[in-house]
Amino acid sequence: MTKTNTKEAATLPLNMILDGDCIEAMNSLPEGSIDLIFADPPYNLQLKGDLHRPDNSMVDAVDDHWDQFSSFAAYDKFTKSWLKAARRILKPNGAIWVIGSYHNIFRVGTALQDAGYWILNDVVWRKSNPMPNFRGKRFTNAHETMIWASKQEGGKYTFNYEALKSLNEGIQMRSDWVLPICTGHERLKDENGDKAHPTQKPESLLHRILVGSTNPGDVILDPFFGTGTTGAVAKMLGRDFIGIEREAAYRKVAEKRIANVRKFDREALQVSTSKRAEPRVPFGQLVERGMLRPGEELYSMNKRHKVKVRADGTLIGDDVKGSIHQVGAALEGAPSCNGWTYWCFKRDGKKVPIDVLRQQIRSEMAN
Repeated sequence: MTKTNTKEAATLPLNMILDGDCIEAMNSLPEGSIDLIFADPPYNLQLKGDLHRPDNSMVDAVDDHWDQFSSFAAYDKFTKSWLKAARRILKPNGAIWVIGSYHNIFRVGTALQDAGYWILNDVVWRKSNPMPNFRGKRFTNAHETMIWASKQEGGKYTFNYEALKSLNEGIQMRSDWVLPICTGHERLKDENGDKAHPTQKPESLLHRILVGSTNPGDVILDPFFGTGTTGAVAKMLGRDFIGIEREAAYRKVAEKRIANVRKFDREALQVSTSKRAEPRVPFGQLVERGMLRPGEELYSMNKRHKVKVRADGTLIGDDVKGSIHQVGAALEGAPSCNGWTYWCFKRDGKKVPIDVLRQQIRSEMAN
């Protein structure tokens, strides 16, 4: 994903929280200037009356004015308006994450597609410690749904597959994420000791999203900033953020929170990358640079085969010649072969994989 250029950065209110209506604020930003949007819009919960626990104590439910709409039509109009404003400011290869519950996420999904976004995945955040269903009339609502979408079909969105795989102990990251809701020290409190925000999202959720779908230096916008989870995690991970929040009490909490956040050092911000994303190095370049000499022998890692390097970067063996991949496949009678991991050479009596030389060149290219 392309980085924000100097001219764009100068016009963006980077690492600031904007006061006001999210649609008006987004309309004031330059077109095509944002890498990723994370949106946690009102869920339109439609609560009727107070909710009590079995011991008759009241549940601190979401009944704030910002989550109240007069009808589904009013909510849909609001959703279409903010999604339109969001799409305008996304870069061509930008993407958006929207989180919601069963109350609103299906309406949001329709609006996303109608607006021209291209849905990439829906991800289920399964809460490891959900609030129980006190009335016992429905299933415990133990998950929320996130929709991940690119600005348009065919967009070259960022997806750090290897980094997410590393987060998941070397296993491909699935679309169901088991993470806890905010509790304990992470749950922010106001001056009265009450929850600072009823729907504060855990930092672990944003950490996974930003590591997986952004790169250091990217600009992340959150149009429903609340108490600033997106900004706090973005700052830690070396991303820039723009928050939009019309409630002064939330802005106050978010500003204090983010001011106390320390950015990780540069080395810690690096994540595992896909081999496909690394610079291509032709095997012939090793020969051109004298790292391997014409006539030098290569050996298969399984010790069954031996070939010679030719001046044009091909290999020749018994009744076979071609690239490092073609020759390896032919000798093994296999449909394909990764020559970089199949062949090695000898130095000081020890066998060394040829991929060591490729990585040396890549390291030079990166510096």
